[in-house]
Amino acid sequence: MLKNHLQELQQHDTPLYVYDLDLLRRTLRKAQAESEKYGYQVHYALKANANAPVLAEVKAHNFGADCVSGNEVRRAIENGFSPDHVVFAGVGKSDAEINYALDMDIFCFNCESSHELAVLHELAAAKGKTARIALRINPNVNANTHKYITTGLEENKFGINAWELPDVLAQLKELDSLQLTGIHFHIGSQITDLSSFRNLCTRVNEFQDWFQQHNVELEHINVGGGLGVDYYHPDQQPIPDFEAYFALFHQFLEVRPGQQVHFELGRSLVAQCGTLLSRVLYIKHGKTTSFAILDAGMTELIRPALYQSYHKIENLSSELPEEKYDVVGPICESSDCFGKAVLLPETNRGDLIAIRTAGAYGEVMTSQYNLRDKAQVVYLNK
Repeated sequence: MLKNHLQELQQHDTPLYVYDLDLLRRTLRKAQAESEKYGYQVHYALKANANAPVLAEVKAHNFGADCVSGNEVRRAIENGFSPDHVVFAGVGKSDAEINYALDMDIFCFNCESSHELAVLHELAAAKGKTARIALRINPNVNANTHKYITTGLEENKFGINAWELPDVLAQLKELDSLQLTGIHFHIGSQITDLSSFRNLCTRVNEFQDWFQQHNVELEHINVGGGLGVDYYHPDQQPIPDFEAYFALFHQFLEVRPGQQVHFELGRSLVAQCGTLLSRVLYIKHGKTTSFAILDAGMTELIRPALYQSYHKIENLSSELPEEKYDVVGPICESSDCFGKAVLLPETNRGDLIAIRTAGAYGEVMTSQYNLRDKAQVVYLNK
């Protein structure tokens, strides 16, 4: 796809984020169609990508907003998301963030500790408001993904543990400015083994039974997100298998009559539509390897340095025989590396390099370390 726009893209300075809005629309349409088969509500996780043109497409497909900071709540509402479709999660919400969300009368706070419940009650009571809440429960389910993006084990900082629930229910009886409406789960990100979601369904069913035994009716169940994408073959599988994903929950999740099921997808909706473009500054030949030194670095895309994650790297300028390169950036850190021993056509100064599947957790995680300029952005197929 990028080669079809190569003449246009050559006119821009790099580093440059490029978003294919046509692919984004096709991905959103597929997710919308498959989720609506079962009446599921999808909230888009703004932490993946919060750019206004992206949010406009997400909103146009009737998704809500999943936010993990006050500024994400603000961004969602300022970009047209109805507050009654905004959910505010996060293990460390500040008083200012909570107060703003209360003023906006958002749909739900996903609460992660008994201390948070007490603070939210105090702030809501001061405003004469009742805050709708869901308890984020730690299901102790292994997501079989990178340890830094696993969130559903008891060793993680997220959520309320099962053994705390009796005390939490007792606490809620005294907090009359809170209204318990649901329970929330999230086991991790970039999950490609769907059996992890089946295991989650089993645990959710057990928690549902527990709450029913304690005479607590739940209006909604939020099972989180985490569906992975194919970083290795972005052109062969540009749209994740939403059909299998939602069908699994329909098959194994035991939903009570009148109960809503919510999801919070981020990466799976936006990752493949984004590419980071960079130009080669220098080629450096060492004893055992050659380095292709780019003008983009970990300041533009930190995932490889942070998670040792893989992104497909392509040379859009060369069709010469392939050689191996360590593809690195200009930042003064040895971890500033996009890939080692990458097979690329013979690469030279000025060649245009594409780092694929960068639409999620790419631009939103950029920094100005080394006083770097912020990467420019181009949207294709507006």
